[in-house]
Amino acid sequence: MTITLPELRQLEEDGFQSLPCVFSASQVDAMISGLESALASSQNGAIRSEAGTLYAARNVLALWPEAARVWRVSPLDEILRATLGHELGLVRALFFDKPPGQSWALPWHKDLTVAVRDNRLPSPNFSKPTRKAGVPHVEAPRGVLEAMLTARIHLDEVTEENGPLKVIPGSHRTGKLLQLGVIQPRTLLAGRGDVLLIRPLVAHCSNPSQDHTRRHRRVLHLEFAAREKLPDGYAWHDFVR
Repeated sequence: MTITLPELRQLEEDGFQSLPCVFSASQVDAMISGLESALASSQNGAIRSEAGTLYAARNVLALWPEAARVWRVSPLDEILRATLGHELGLVRALFFDKPPGQSWALPWHKDLTVAVRDNRLPSPNFSKPTRKAGVPHVEAPRGVLEAMLTARIHLDEVTEENGPLKVIPGSHRTGKLLQLGVIQPRTLLAGRGDVLLIRPLVAHCSNPSQDHTRRHRRVLHLEFAAREKLPDGYAWHDFVR
């Protein structure tokens, strides 16, 4: 698969772009195996249900360092660099699953928070400091978020059964404002090994998996930033070139 201008135009216009068949079945199997092994005994970042079922993980860069390398494949590497520039860095890695019988949902929202080294610095741009799995987070200004791009690596086929992502095309243009009811949402299905590129400011949500499904919906979520330098003396918690 090669990069074409229409693909980059769709990413600019809609705020998201699906890339089919980026990873082979064996590459996906290796990612699942590595993640499962790294998260099996983790107490810092792995998020489990009361029954002990793993359904999410933070701090994936620390728990599974291979996450910093898996994205360096064609055409993902080239598209990220064409979009963000050659000084880009990976700033956060998350893992999500919707296990059968332990599913969950997310309401409409935009991804506004970023992981930083210190969220206590005075700033007119950053706000709402919090900690997630021990890591300082803060709501970032629009300019920082507009210079970011997320790659969601699908480790399972995504169908109507297992809680697919729903997005509002073009909603990244309204900045941090969550404006619903103007444009018809679009449901994004995916094949195993596909990658979804999506801007943080695209409004999105997802419903729970259907009760009868035996499908997982595992996603390796990688956030990239165009620049290492942040305003007001802030610094990314991680910035992996």
